[in-house]
This record gives sequence, structure tokens and C-alpha cells, in this order.
Amino acid sequence: MRIGIDNYGLQPLGLTPEQTLRWALENGAEGVHFSGLEPEYEKKLEKAVLRDLCCFAAENNLYLEWGGGQHLPFDTQTWKPRDIFRGNRRAAFQALQLGTRIVRSCSGGMMRWDAKSPMTETLLLAAARSLKEQQHMLRDHNVILALETHFEFTTWEILRLFDMCDAEPGDTLGICLDPMNLLIMLEDPGAATERVLPWVVCTHFKDGGLHLSSEGLTVFPTGTGRGVVDLAGIAKKLSLLPHDVNLSIEDHGGSFLLPVFDPLFLSKFPDLCVQELTCIIQMAMAKKEKNKSKKSVPLPREDWPKVCEDRMKTNIRYLKRLIFPVEGV
Repeated sequence: MRIGIDNYGLQPLGLTPEQTLRWALENGAEGVHFSGLEPEYEKKLEKAVLRDLCCFAAENNLYLEWGGGQHLPFDTQTWKPRDIFRGNRRAAFQALQLGTRIVRSCSGGMMRWDAKSPMTETLLLAAARSLKEQQHMLRDHNVILALETHFEFTTWEILRLFDMCDAEPGDTLGICLDPMNLLIMLEDPGAATERVLPWVVCTHFKDGGLHLSSEGLTVFPTGTGRGVVDLAGIAKKLSLLPHDVNLSIEDHGGSFLLPVFDPLFLSKFPDLCVQELTCIIQMAMAKKEKNKSKKSVPLPREDWPKVCEDRMKTNIRYLKRLIFPVEGV
């Protein structure tokens, strides 16, 4: 189990992929999960460039994981059908050149927060049809399309999607585990990790804070170890897997309001577990009591560029101490 970064946290610095790898090397990270690139860099990703990145990573013992995958065959702005096969094939080809099996998939969007979005079941059926047709291509490239625990589907729904695709762990489909995002989908990160554990192949290892108010629950990213997520417990679960899973730290600004006192909103989570929702609320209350003297507050997204580099450096140091306390790292 190695500790690295997701490049999204350093996006404001405008680094090239090679500069990102050098930053990781200089700051004690053991690899980079490239979840996405700016368009100007994406256009330059010819085979020779990808192989140079692969060689640099290998020479410096850095792991590489890739992004650019999609699993919803729709334009999520207009909800018109969209062909995602070509984009996934391109991402799979790039991963093959980089020598990694991991291609993160994220179709984005706060679907349940928007009344204009299709029903979740409609999205699941469409995703299953599309992904089932892509499994031969993914297998030919020897990659796993790792669906992020994002805002499209809960872990229960991702498992149903995999079942609809007749998928098996370790083959063509897997999960990129983001513990903070699980809070946004009203799931206890520890319990949800147990649910999908055999499918986890990579991570966005992110901590999160909680605020409880009359409007509902506000979830927001925090520096590693400053939130409510039991990162050490989750890492221990991941360490028991028969395959290696890297801990790629993600961090950013912003916050997400969950109107948990609105029955209509809750009805959009048909698998909602009362025990897990209660656990999340208890975490919010406990954190509020603990932080009476030092209030933890969301960082506005526009302020992230000012702190991103220092916070990512601190995240790396803290997570190393948290995961490897015996070694004194």
C-alpha cells in the first residue's frame, strides 16, 4: 500500500503531467493518480509522451493511475444520448502505454439534486447496456474501469450495476473509493467500504467535515485527519485485499448541502440505511462538540488555489504518520 496524490488537488498550479510526477517525488508522494488533465495537455498525449511518463515513473518507483473514463452514456447537461465507447477506448489505450490497469470513471453531476435529471434506475439500465458492450475492449487493453464513488450512484446501486453487467472483481470493472463522497450519498464510509471491498482497485483518499443545521447536513473536504472519516480504519480494510490498493490523496475546496430533513430528497435514496444516516448525524454532533473552541469550516472553492500546495504537502505527511505509525514516518 503506497501513499500518493490525485493530480486534481494541484490543478491550480497548472503543472504538466511530468511536472506533477516531479512534484510528487520531491514531496514524498509515491505515485500519482491522474484523474483528469487540462485540454492543452490532453491534446499532447501521443504514444511517445505516454511512454516517457511511464519510464520516468518506473525509474523513480512511482505508481501511475489514469482517468478519463465515463460510465453514463449521456451528455449530463442536456441528457441526450452520448457515445462513451470511443472516449473509454482512448483512455484504455493511454493506460496501456503507461503500464497501468487503472482507468478512473466519473460522469459527474449532482443528479438527485436536480429535478430535471433522469431517474436513477434509468441511468443504471443505460450504464449497464453500455458497459456490458465495452468489456471485451477493456479486457483487450488489460484495464479496469474504476467507477468512482461519486454522485451518480450509491454503493448499493454500483453493486447492482456490476451484477447487471455480469462482472466479477478483478476483471474489467472496479471501484475508485472516495470516502468523503460516501458521506454526500448518505452512506457511512466504513460500512460502505465493507460493502464494496472486493471491487476497490484505487482511491481518492479524502477526509471530510460535517455541519448539522436546520437546513440539513453540509459536507465538505478537509485536510487529512481533520474530518470525521476513519481513514486509518478504511486503510486497514483495504490492506486485507489480495491486491494492492494505493492511497491517492484528493483535496479541494467547496461544500455540499444535503437537505436530510426533506422527505422528497430522502426518497431519492431508496437503499438509505437508517443506521448509517444516524451514524453520520452522530459524527456531525461529535465533531461539533469537539470543535467548540476551534470551528472547522468549509473552504470556498475560489480560495483553494491559495492553499492547495501547502495543504497537499501536509496531507502527505499526516497520512504517512497515520498509516505507518510504527515506522515513525
